[in-house]
Amino acid sequence: MKVQPGLSAEFRVEVGATDTAVAVGSGDVAVLATPRVVALAEHATVLALRGRLSSAQTSVGIEVSVRHRRPSPPGTVLTVAARLAEVDGPRLAFRVVVHDGDLPVADGTIRRTIVDRASFLARAGER
Repeated sequence: MKVQPGLSAEFRVEVGATDTAVAVGSGDVAVLATPRVVALAEHATVLALRGRLSSAQTSVGIEVSVRHRRPSPPGTVLTVAARLAEVDGPRLAFRVVVHDGDLPVADGTIRRTIVDRASFLARAGER
């Protein structure tokens, strides 16, 4: 299947109490935690690739650069989007953005690489 620049995915999510910095242990304030921002953005990259890889393949994250710009308390509804910006062989670079309406919450780049699922899991099992 073809993986090419322009592939994208977007979803909406409401910030919950379990998404806060207090809940995930990354801080002491009850607003959306940066680790959750990254996880949501990474999920969007996975959605963008859905149905594009063979069943023998998967993609794994290799680099994250995300700027968390503003706090989002529980109840905030966010739009999370990823767009494939660059393909270099198996290496993929996604541009990710998170918005609260018109307000930017986070943006950045997430890099993934396409791997053979069985080989990857075999290497993980060698540890």
